[in-house]
Amino acid sequence: MKTKNEWLSSVYQPATQKFPERKYNFKNLSDLDPEPIYTADDLEGWDAGRELGYPGEFPYTRGVQPSVYRGKLWTMRMFAGFGSAEQTNARFHALLGAGQTGLSTAFDLPTLMGYDSDHPFSRGEVGKCGVAVSSLADMEILFRGIDPTQVTTSMTINSPANAIWAMYIANAQKQGKDLGQVGGTIQNDILKEFIAQKEFIYPPAPSVKLVIDTFEWGPKVLPKWNFISVSGYHIREAGATGVQELAFTLADGFHYVEKALERGLDIDEFAPRISFFWDIHNDFFEEIAKMRAARRIWARQMRDRYGAKNPRSLMLRTHSQTAGVSLPAQQPLNNIARVAIQALAAVLGGTQSLHTDSFDEALALPTEEAATIALRTQQIIAYETGVAGVVDPLAGSYYVEKLTNDIEAAALGYIEQIRALGGVEAGIDSGFFQLEMAEAAYRYQREVERGERIIVGVNDFVQDPVSVPIQNIDPQVEALQAARLAQVRRERDPGRAEAALSALRDTAVTGANSMPAFLECAHAYCTLGEQMDVLKTVYGEYTEPVLV
Repeated sequence: MKTKNEWLSSVYQPATQKFPERKYNFKNLSDLDPEPIYTADDLEGWDAGRELGYPGEFPYTRGVQPSVYRGKLWTMRMFAGFGSAEQTNARFHALLGAGQTGLSTAFDLPTLMGYDSDHPFSRGEVGKCGVAVSSLADMEILFRGIDPTQVTTSMTINSPANAIWAMYIANAQKQGKDLGQVGGTIQNDILKEFIAQKEFIYPPAPSVKLVIDTFEWGPKVLPKWNFISVSGYHIREAGATGVQELAFTLADGFHYVEKALERGLDIDEFAPRISFFWDIHNDFFEEIAKMRAARRIWARQMRDRYGAKNPRSLMLRTHSQTAGVSLPAQQPLNNIARVAIQALAAVLGGTQSLHTDSFDEALALPTEEAATIALRTQQIIAYETGVAGVVDPLAGSYYVEKLTNDIEAAALGYIEQIRALGGVEAGIDSGFFQLEMAEAAYRYQREVERGERIIVGVNDFVQDPVSVPIQNIDPQVEALQAARLAQVRRERDPGRAEAALSALRDTAVTGANSMPAFLECAHAYCTLGEQMDVLKTVYGEYTEPVLV
């Protein structure tokens, strides 16, 4: 049998004289340049036992569970949240009725930034990009009729994560539920806010301190809860490549581990409850290889660098979401195909949970019809394609294994560069992440503008604009929220609320764990804005440095 180079020179190159290669940029989105063909020659020295192993066994390249989807399908967790708590509660019930198996909550911008709905800065934004939650009263309505011990809930919240999580816990307690049986995930990844999404309140150090409070408190009180979802999604959406997303996200995860160890926590107590969140973009094989490399890097670093011994501490468990940034407003129905391909990559990459974007994401919050099509996409993949019947069916592919190795090596190079800078917080202060992502985003945009990358319907195959129905948010939501807040302040015990806020401030001053104080604030119906404002008096507010 010919070697790869012999075949390229004797067969492929002569063939290209007759049929030349297309003038197209074959590089993947991380700027790695694939060769025309891959063979065993590309895996010289590759040891399947060391690099691949079996599913459910170290280094978990093939998945964290032995049976993967033959035992349990991924959780179909559609992201939902808009308008009032009543409106989103109705959407939750509709999605559960359509076959969704987990909830994922989107909050509006005021909530994400720690403002009450009646704050002047909230005007015009209440309920627009998610649901408005300003106190336990909103949380009670949001999850009315939903048993938190039967449905796992993910909540995309970061700077005010402790307060919002406490409201969810308080609601479960008011329902009389056993907290040991309450499962879900709070995103709670503040580092990626400084890197990408910019929804921060306090400086990095106290912000990370609040995260580590959940590491310390969570396993003892809610052992089934993932108290952080280290999120590459927003890093990718801000312009990073797949390699950058992988490297920066894992670096964030390692930073949290190091801060928890500095506090004296047992790695094998908190690490099993750390989860991750990936963006699944258009480059099919790159996304699959990225997820496989992520599991391998995490397992090796957790065992060899940080000394974890519990196998669950080594397992990188992840939620995934198809890439919203890849879905243009032009010819929006084409996005159904994009989402299906991205979702298939997530499944072949071994995700534990998946959200599929709706085709109208670039235009407005999804309509119910668009959200249902997105959910049906997952169900078709699960039940009609056969891909869930074989565990890691792409294992051993010359290309997939070589690409996994290449992405792993590139990501580890970035991780070592970040460590050399002094760590993630030093990288934030120096603007390292911002500059790297800006360069990647600029390069990608120039490729699109020059036609080196074809975006169907955007820079080629263009047609007249197509109109689709969009979701409109009732402007009366803002008035409803203001009225509910006024009622909460009027009817709560003012002495209990004041004492709870004072105790929260004390935790900031003394450095004590803040979660018991946040939980008491929730039960006392302190508002989100009141809690965030109390901490501002101690921590201050963060202003991003200007890069020159």
